[in-house]
This record gives sequence, structure tokens and C-alpha cells, in this order.
Amino acid sequence: MSTYTLAIGYALFLWWFSTGVILYLNGLPQRTYRFSLIAATALMLALLGVMTLVRDQDNLWGAYLGFTAGVLVWGWLEMVYFMGLVTGPHKQACPPNCAGWQRFRLALGTSIYHELLLLLIAALLIALTWDAANQLGTWTFVILWLMRWSAKLNLFLGVPNLNEDWLPEHVRFITSYLRKRPMNLLFPVSVSVATVVMSLLVEAALELPPTSFAGVSLILAATLLALAVLEHWFLVLPLADAALWRWVTTSGDRTSISAPVVLEVVDQETVD
Repeated sequence: MSTYTLAIGYALFLWWFSTGVILYLNGLPQRTYRFSLIAATALMLALLGVMTLVRDQDNLWGAYLGFTAGVLVWGWLEMVYFMGLVTGPHKQACPPNCAGWQRFRLALGTSIYHELLLLLIAALLIALTWDAANQLGTWTFVILWLMRWSAKLNLFLGVPNLNEDWLPEHVRFITSYLRKRPMNLLFPVSVSVATVVMSLLVEAALELPPTSFAGVSLILAATLLALAVLEHWFLVLPLADAALWRWVTTSGDRTSISAPVVLEVVDQETVD
């Protein structure tokens, strides 16, 4: 069980630390974005190489390297959106009295190019690991992708906690497309389905040897999914989640920064 404990601890640290680093970089003055994006893109390309190298390594090193690559490739996608490199054609606030499908269409227009980039990267990862022994990096990316869409839809439909002050100024117009309300009907479905899947992953892992590739891979994926569920609960419960990254928000000359990155709790509030 110590192997599983280590895997859980590593997933927690990677989530916390990578989120903090990207929050820090997003909060720097915009003149720094060019260097940050160049460095992050070089790292992302290297990570694609790592995923290719470990695609046939069904051992513990392969599990940790694949998982890390999947999380950090996702982090690159967060950066290119929040730093404004790839967003969408619509860059204006929501018009007055805009509702229904029109509001959804305009909201989607604020990030549609980024959504297409997500599809492209997902297709690339699937191609790189197709029929491979080690597909953990791809599955890590897929978990983040699905839970990110769940978080975005819940924010669009309305939740009480939005952390809108964490958004960089140049993308804060997207807050006008979202609603702040006590609850929406999608939220209990989102957390229930994710919790059930997470429990099944843990149950499957406990039936395997704790030092096996499959067992550790399942625990890493389950921990990430549990963190995704936790971030969903941050949207509705009076929890001081910002305290987790206080070392970022209180360091140096900060500007407003974005919400937790690994699940891209992106588009924030509009008040009814």
C-alpha cells in the first residue's frame, strides 16, 4: 500500500505545484507572456517525446512519466488560453438581454479556437499511444478534458463561487457570459458520475498488486479524478480554495490571475 500512498502523494503534489506555477506565470505582466509561452511550448514538445518513449514501458517509471506528461501538456493548453495566444473570434462582453442559445453560442465563440486545439492535441496523443502498453498520458489528458468541460458547463449554468478576481484582465470579459446562482441541475450529475467512476478505478486498483503498472496507473488516474471532483465542490461550498495557492497570489508584483488550472475552471461569472 505504500506504493499507492506514494502515487496519491505525487498526484496531489503535481496538481498543486503545476497549478501554482501556471497561476504565477499568468499573473505576471503581459510583457512576460512571450517568454513563458516559448519556454512552455518547448517543454510541451519535449513531453510529447516522453510520451512516445514510454508508450511501451508498462512499469512504474512509465506510469509516472506518462502521467506527468499528460498533466503538463494540459498545463500548456491552459497557458495558451489564459495568455491570449489561442482563444476565439469573439472578444466582447455578453450583450444586454442575451440569453439561451445565443448566449451559449457567443460564449463558445470566446474559446472555440482553443477547443479545436484541444481536439487536435487529443487526436495527437491518441495517435502517439494507439495500441500501446502505456496509454496513461492520454487517459490523463482525457480525464482533464472531460472534467474541464463539466466545470465550464456548470459555471455557464450557474454556481455560487466563481473566483472571478483570479482572471487576467484581458480575458475578464468572459465573466459576462456566466451566471452566479446557488445551484444548477447539472452539478449533482457531474459530481455523482465522476465520483462513481473514481470509486470504480480505486476498486479495480485494490484488486491488483500495488507495485504493478496497472495498479499505480489506476490510482494516479483516480486521484486526479478525485481532485477534479474537489474542484467542482469548490464551486458551490464556502471553502477558501485560494489559500492553497497563497504563495502565488502574495508573491511579488502580482496582477489578477486565473482560477485553478488542471481542470481549467475558466469562464467565470455573470450575475443575474
